[in-house]
Amino acid sequence: MVTGMDDLNSLPASAARQALAACCSSQAWVAAVEAGRPYASIGDLLAASDAAVAALGEADLREALDGHPRLGERQVTGWSSQEQAGVSGDDAQARAALADGNAEYEQRFGHVYLACATGRSAAGLLAFLRERLANDPETEWRVVAAELAKISRLRLRRLTGGAA
Repeated sequence: MVTGMDDLNSLPASAARQALAACCSSQAWVAAVEAGRPYASIGDLLAASDAAVAALGEADLREALDGHPRLGERQVTGWSSQEQAGVSGDDAQARAALADGNAEYEQRFGHVYLACATGRSAAGLLAFLRERLANDPETEWRVVAAELAKISRLRLRRLTGGAA
């Protein structure tokens, strides 16, 4: 179990990769962030994460998306359940509208709708989804990468005991 930056820096490579994979499912991201150890600060770790996300291609982003449940699903566990806490408190109608939006988004883009859900309600996530439906695929991949970077930062802070 990682309890801080020193722990992350001192883990054997395989254990560090396993810990990092809980933050992002892209093996390219995991390899890049693990290879940058040791990190002098959380800021350095977050900068490495941002750079790793920026370097991901479409196949790597799809792999990262495989680690994220649909927003608003009922059986969400782990960090996703904390991140989607604002959605779980919403009424059934709002969650149903988000589920319909998820289906429309997936049909349009061919992958799960990814948004940093921390602090957002189902209505807010649905409004963001609706805005993004107007994007062309190339623009949408850039938005996906930006949202993945936000989520990865939050998860790295949790992993290392920093404030989310």
